[in-house]
Amino acid sequence: MPQPNQITGPKGYLKVMFRLLVATGFLILCSLYIYLFTPEPPPEPALDRILRTGKITVLTRNNANSYYLYRGQPMGFEYDLAKAFADHLGVRLELKVAERWEGMIPDIQTGEADMIAADLTITAKRLRQVAFSDGYLTTRQQIITNRHHPRIRRPGDLAGQTVHVRRGTSYQERLEEMQAAGLEVDIRLHVDVPTEELIRQVAMGEIAVTLADEHIALLNRRYYPGARVVSPVSEIQAIGWAVHKNAVKLRRHINRFFKQIKAEGKCAEIYNRYFSNLEMFDYVDVRSYHRRLRTRLPSYQAVVEEAAELNNFDWRLIAAQMYQESHFNPAARSHAGAYGLMQLTIQTARSLGVTDILDPLQNIQAGVLHLKMLYDFFSNAPEPDRLSIALAAYNVGQGHLRDARDLARQFNLDPDRWASLEHTLPLLRYRKYYKNARYGYCRGTEPIKYIRQIYFYYDILKRHGIECERIHDPAGNEGA
Repeated sequence: MPQPNQITGPKGYLKVMFRLLVATGFLILCSLYIYLFTPEPPPEPALDRILRTGKITVLTRNNANSYYLYRGQPMGFEYDLAKAFADHLGVRLELKVAERWEGMIPDIQTGEADMIAADLTITAKRLRQVAFSDGYLTTRQQIITNRHHPRIRRPGDLAGQTVHVRRGTSYQERLEEMQAAGLEVDIRLHVDVPTEELIRQVAMGEIAVTLADEHIALLNRRYYPGARVVSPVSEIQAIGWAVHKNAVKLRRHINRFFKQIKAEGKCAEIYNRYFSNLEMFDYVDVRSYHRRLRTRLPSYQAVVEEAAELNNFDWRLIAAQMYQESHFNPAARSHAGAYGLMQLTIQTARSLGVTDILDPLQNIQAGVLHLKMLYDFFSNAPEPDRLSIALAAYNVGQGHLRDARDLARQFNLDPDRWASLEHTLPLLRYRKYYKNARYGYCRGTEPIKYIRQIYFYYDILKRHGIECERIHDPAGNEGA
């Protein structure tokens, strides 16, 4: 006898199958309706995600302006700013080095990174693609020519000239604007060639003209003195960090960060680490320095490297100091009674066991040891102030630095900060201040000039030693 619901024939089987198909179709239609008409949850705001994951991904370029390795340590103006921002947020900084300049903005648009920190000029064209922070740096585009190409003195002189710039930069945009205004200039575009490399080519006479942002132009004439900064071709422009157009909270937070570090002086401190004293440029001196780096320094470089390593200094700093002291002349003598490559006084040389003050080996070793003793003496000062204070003491003596530090305390300034001593050292030229100083009168402006010049020479030597993590492009300041 058949049981309830038992399929007793083909008709019963078909009925069951029909019901199953109808039920399945209904479920599919319901799922499709839910999929099509249920709104997706809004995407997580960029800043919220960064704080939740504890990581911010910053897109930058591997060059001497944004990010590079020096003596195994990450450095660069944009790197230092981005690291400060990550610390401000309390998250880890993850750098993503862009392989191509023109690929950075698309990577932000598709969410491959949280922001661009790569010396990016804010332009109307870019504002249609991404959002920018408030500008943290201003600049102008400058014409760069060879020093022996005097015909170009103003923007109008670019008529009939070929100007070489990297594709996709604000330099290209500006030249196209000038073309549209009627200037007949030939624009030669280079694919992902750094601005610094184009400046080098101009200096060597390989190409005639390029454009560069002012801070990059002024910095690179140190490295390539054959390049001449001629004239601005743009109004003042701002440089900012780029984020996705929807990253409103992140952009606001970046702006608050820049406002804070500018008020605290941190922004200026980072800037001066890489772009200090850009106005300092003596073509004859810089050309002589580059020449003597090739002709004189090699004779003493091994000794300098050994002495610097023994005392935990960068040998390039010691070489820069040595050039400031003697121009790499082992027989140099000053009117103040200092001798040799490191300009030791007889008293200092004797105290350090030097038997022949003009012997290059002894002179270098004693000079570096003397600097190390001064460096150790000012151990309470933080870096980089400590090194600057030690160099100042090398120049004018430890006693005058003590007097300058005493004055700093009287003015409620921190005596362990070089910025304080830059203020008080020059005061020791005036009787009002030196009459009560233990060590008396001091030519207090001299150590300030001395240190600025050493850091100027040091920067040039460091540029030759940058260990860039290359992807496909050579290292170089990019800008724009």
